[in-house]
Amino acid sequence: MPLNLLPNQNLEMLKLVRQTAKIDRGRYHKKDRSFSLTRLAHLTTPNLKQPIFIIGAPRSGTTFLGESLAVIPEVSYHHEPVATKFAARYLYEKQWDFDQAKSFYSRIYSLLMMQHLDGDLFFAEKTPRNCFLVDFLARAFPDSRFIHIIRDGRDAAVSHSKKPWLQAAQATSGKIEPGGYPYGPSPRFWVEEGREKEFESTSDIHRCIWSWRRFTESALKSTPELPSDRYHELRYESLVKSPDEEAASLLDFLSINSNQSRSIFHQAISKASPSSVGQWQKELSDEQLKQIEDEAGILLRELNYLN
Repeated sequence: MPLNLLPNQNLEMLKLVRQTAKIDRGRYHKKDRSFSLTRLAHLTTPNLKQPIFIIGAPRSGTTFLGESLAVIPEVSYHHEPVATKFAARYLYEKQWDFDQAKSFYSRIYSLLMMQHLDGDLFFAEKTPRNCFLVDFLARAFPDSRFIHIIRDGRDAAVSHSKKPWLQAAQATSGKIEPGGYPYGPSPRFWVEEGREKEFESTSDIHRCIWSWRRFTESALKSTPELPSDRYHELRYESLVKSPDEEAASLLDFLSINSNQSRSIFHQAISKASPSSVGQWQKELSDEQLKQIEDEAGILLRELNYLN
């Protein structure tokens, strides 16, 4: 994977490629199917036509949606490939040019499909950081399809704050998340210039609603130019309330017409938990709600989550 990086960056990425393959082997939803001529023909030339990218802010339902998509026989689904997740910062900070990045991402995606001998299927992955890379991915893969799931930022922030990734208490844990950042309040690449100190010193819930706003607004800013056959948007709350309707709409978008595949996906989506909606009303204090509105009130109103 020739990239014009510093020697230590090249070594770092090679290690990440190996780690990516190893983690993917453990998470992959294996397909129970026999070999065919089509499958054999794609052993070394995986299909990267019409790849599927699930995007959305952390804790917005991307994992649930991705795992549901993984059961579809036509899809080779991969959960947050470590190497491309890590590389997002290089792209965002313009350390890589387009051709470098396209080559790297294509090779990683091909590797993931080849190691499972599923190169004839449709490639799919979900990585929240792709919210910041929609323009790149849409250009690098001209027939790619994007599924954007949006959740009430207040519920997303509550859920996110319970994870260790942005918790202030994790600052001295020494743990590193797969994307390369230490656990805790260390500013990520998406924190606005000049607000780094604020990000480090504020509350956990503030950092988490900040994350929701940045990821969501970035995706929404980049997707209006995509035609309807390349962009599908859904609300997490609608997925929970009307799973059959949302599942059918998504399957139509993906042109999944097999009755068996549609039935399998419907069953997976039906497991969405109603209890995950509205948790913020029970858990957030008035002070926390004020922080949330100060940071993300405009976007919450635009999305009709706030009056």
